[in-house]
Amino acid sequence: MFGRKCSVIGVVHLAPLPGSASYGGSMEAVLGTALSDAMAYKDGGVDALIIENMHDVPYLRGRVEPETTAAMAVIAHAIKYETVLPIGVQILAGANLEALGVAVAAGLDFLRVEGFVFAHIGDEGFHQSCAAELIRRRAILKAEHIKIFADIKKKHAAHAITSDVSLVETARNAEFFKADGVVVTGPATGYAPEEQEVRGVRASVAAHVLVGSGVTPGNIHQLAQHSNALIVGSSAKYDGLWSNEVDPERVERLIAGLAAAV
Repeated sequence: MFGRKCSVIGVVHLAPLPGSASYGGSMEAVLGTALSDAMAYKDGGVDALIIENMHDVPYLRGRVEPETTAAMAVIAHAIKYETVLPIGVQILAGANLEALGVAVAAGLDFLRVEGFVFAHIGDEGFHQSCAAELIRRRAILKAEHIKIFADIKKKHAAHAITSDVSLVETARNAEFFKADGVVVTGPATGYAPEEQEVRGVRASVAAHVLVGSGVTPGNIHQLAQHSNALIVGSSAKYDGLWSNEVDPERVERLIAGLAAAV
């Protein structure tokens, strides 16, 4: 998807941004850490990056304030300029229209979105599907080159209201509603999906299949066989904690594991 049979997308978890409860008051500090992490990923050999506001807890549901959107656009543009890699963005929680705005303004390449098809219950409450509004807005903005990768049965969420709809059927519906790819995750950050789940989705859709959590040097060989891209965060950080900065040695081990796998 980004130049390999199976690509690696490194997650840049931004420090708390303007508008969040934990913002420290310095955009320069936020940008400096983000650029350091981005370059560590690039030097380690990843194929793409995705920028995410994971430190902005507790998350708003389905939107963010204008200052957060503006901050993400500034940071995303700087990372795109410095790394010259394919760059994506996700804005938590479910602020998918704002993410599209950031991508258009900063010249980005893809979005990761939640709540694309069907509904679910997240930490923040009820998330309704967004596909119709998001796809129409992308068309209006003449931004079809910005790919949409949609989480299906996403982590950190309850899916009891769609328990009669399988993971594969969810993937098929996301593809039908014009997602360019689907993201399969485990139950929480740092937990991998079952290999047979990824295999089943890959066999059922023509869209790209991405693994969105729990990729490690120990399982990268198996997961790479059934996916187009692996999104890595926790296992690339110091001590394996998503909230830490990127560890260049861990990135190199992941890329070496991928090279051996494919």
